[in-house]
Formats: sequence, C-alpha cells, structure tokens
Amino acid sequence: MRISRRFAMAASAAVFALMAGSAMADGEKIVIGTEGAYPPFNNLEADGTLTGFDIDIAKALCVEMKAECTFVTQDWDGIIPALLAKKFDAIVASMSITPERLEKVDFTDKYYNTGPAIVVPKDSPITEATEAGLAGKTLGAQSSTTHSNYAEAFFKQSELKLYPTPDEYKLDVANGRVDAVIDDVVVLSSWLKTEDGACCKILKALAPDPEINGIGAGIAVRKGDTALKDKFNAAIKAIRANGKYKEINDKYFDFDVYGG
Repeated sequence: MRISRRFAMAASAAVFALMAGSAMADGEKIVIGTEGAYPPFNNLEADGTLTGFDIDIAKALCVEMKAECTFVTQDWDGIIPALLAKKFDAIVASMSITPERLEKVDFTDKYYNTGPAIVVPKDSPITEATEAGLAGKTLGAQSSTTHSNYAEAFFKQSELKLYPTPDEYKLDVANGRVDAVIDDVVVLSSWLKTEDGACCKILKALAPDPEINGIGAGIAVRKGDTALKDKFNAAIKAIRANGKYKEINDKYFDFDVYGG
C-alpha cells in the first residue's frame, strides 16, 4: 500500500515547499529532486510530507544559503534525466559520486559516506558474503544503483533481481522470494530495527569499491552549474562547522555518517 501511494504521488510530480524563513522571500529559488523511498535518508510519509536525513540536510543547506527551496519526488531510475531536463536544479537523494555519474552531472563535495552490506533471512543457510557463498542464490538490489553495480561485479555467480525501490526487495527477502539483498548498510540496519525487518539479519558489511561506490554521497547539479555547486559546497562546510550537521546526524545515527 505504501508502494502504490508513493508511485501515485511521484507520478503527479508532487511538490513540497520549504520556505527557509520569511526573510528569504526574495532569495534564490532552488528546486530539489529526491526519491522519497529510501529511509532513513529520504521517505515520503503517508501524510505527504518528506522526511529523512537527506531532507533535513537539504533544508539546513537552504537556510545557510538563504534560498527558497522546494522539493520534488522522482523515481530513482529517472532522477538524473529529470535533472538534465530541468525538472529540478539539484538532486539530494543519497546519490554516490561515481566516475560514471560524473560523465553526466557535476557533484558537490560529499555530505556523507557509508558502505554496502548483505542481508539474509535469519534462518538462511548462507554463511559467507562472498561470490562462492552466494553462488546459485538470488540476490536482490535496487536498480540503477551503486549496489546493483557492486552485485554485478562481485557476485557474478548469483542471479541478480532488480527492483524499482527498496520496499519491494525488502518484501521479497522477508517472504523468501530472494535469498539475499544488497544495499547501504545504514538503510539495511535501520530496516532491521523495524517490525517488517525482524525477518532478517546483516550477513556482512562489505568493503566499498571506490570505482563502484564512489567517494560518498554528494549533491548532483547540471554540468557547468558551478555557481550553484559552489554555494552548496560552502553551505556544507558551514553546517559542518557550526554544529547543525552534527545535530541532524545525531537525530538519525549513533555514529558520524560523514565518514573518513
């Protein structure tokens, strides 16, 4: 039910407004694209509000830049094409900075950096998160992500099953339709703490591959939009220095998600 509601609202290009203080009425207007289906980083709630670490960070950056920002939800597979088509000005959606994506868009500095992990049902006979350990098994992942690319590179003996959103692979692994899933360790850890995630356990946190996983999650902007990229970078540095980043970090995590 949550999945169908999310797609319905995304299809209608629902826009969520953030007024970064009344004093910013004459400030720069920035439209931010996000997915809204990747908790705890970004999620579209039942009442139509956007929540999550990405959203709170974006709001803090907009306040720092004295900008008037609005949010648009967009399915992950089409999020870069939508940016290039000028549906929005920037993507704040836990998008990893990778060489492949840098061919299409520009990125700010990272605003966090976490690695992938493998999750299996608690009663799974799988004991090793290796190519041999997952040989012949079905591995689920969200399509068009660094995690699906990681699976293709390192688990070649597995059958890779791709999903539009994490909600669908979570449902399938919980119900035994796939043997294991791969995603961000924070996303999976947060899910395992919920009632729906009680089915499963982390088999292993994996070492990130720089070529595949990139150097962290950044804010994507169109090629050549240097002014906007520089403003975001300055704002990221500012909220890291003034304590706002830590305040948001501690709301969601018990460790520094910024990474090394």
